[in-house]
Amino acid sequence: MSAETDARTGTAAGLAAGSPAVAGSGDSRIHNIGYRSYDGPRLGRAYARRSLYTQSLRGAYGLGRSAKSKVLPMILFGVMCLPAAIIVAVAVATNLKTLPLSYTGYALTTQAIIGLYLAAQAPQSVSRDLRFKSIPLYFSRPIERSDYVLAKFAAMTSALLILTGAPLVILYVGSLLAKMDFVEQTKGFGQGLVSVAVLSVLFGGLGLVVAALTPRRGFGVAGVIALLTISYGAVSVLQVIAMTADANSAVKWIGLFSPITLVDGVQTAFLGASTSFPGGSGPSTAFGVIYLLVVVALVLGSYAVLMRRYRKAGL
Repeated sequence: MSAETDARTGTAAGLAAGSPAVAGSGDSRIHNIGYRSYDGPRLGRAYARRSLYTQSLRGAYGLGRSAKSKVLPMILFGVMCLPAAIIVAVAVATNLKTLPLSYTGYALTTQAIIGLYLAAQAPQSVSRDLRFKSIPLYFSRPIERSDYVLAKFAAMTSALLILTGAPLVILYVGSLLAKMDFVEQTKGFGQGLVSVAVLSVLFGGLGLVVAALTPRRGFGVAGVIALLTISYGAVSVLQVIAMTADANSAVKWIGLFSPITLVDGVQTAFLGASTSFPGGSGPSTAFGVIYLLVVVALVLGSYAVLMRRYRKAGL
């Protein structure tokens, strides 16, 4: 009995001293591993959502990741800005009175670069989380499914807005350096920002949906490229055929079936931009309402599909 009493006394003393203690005989052990309660601030869902947004936005440009991850997004960003820099240099050197490329036409002209960027970064944003099963780690924190989807959606939209908005800033600053009309350039710059904002929200949602449908990044890249290029190619061919057949009204209806032509139609109808539709006849303001409704439906639909995707994944 004395030995047992001494063992218990030693155990209690060890725990009181905060050091590992052993009690009992055989393999039975009691260890003080030093658990302590957390008395710091509880930052909650809003902080977790902001952190996920910031991390996703930084990741879209390779920040905080390996040097190899920074190469492609930074190259595409540079290629996106290069034409604007060249236009500015020519405008300043030759004293041009207007820019040779409009603010609203810049993103449509460089749509291939935007498509490549989206195809590369949308899978990086969501496919890797699914593939490596890191999603449950997010939801072990005070964050819900809607927080995750909103943070990823907002981050991809912001990344695209930076990509498409930076060249417009270069054009605007260059036009002022070339002493072009301030009011005209400011108006055009504002219209361009609205146009690329619509493009960023639409493209960001569609890109994330395609990428979230598969945990394989390669499939996500191919899917995003196919969505943008095949739809635009098919719509462009059909519009030319309709124009050749004198079915001018059909040209506008066909334009509803491609993300690129949707943005073209919206900015033509509401921002006074020149259209790239065959014949140079874009949708009127009344018909543009249909284009705008389709854009809104696609954005909301993208959010709903993403929510369903993560619900189906058991999150």
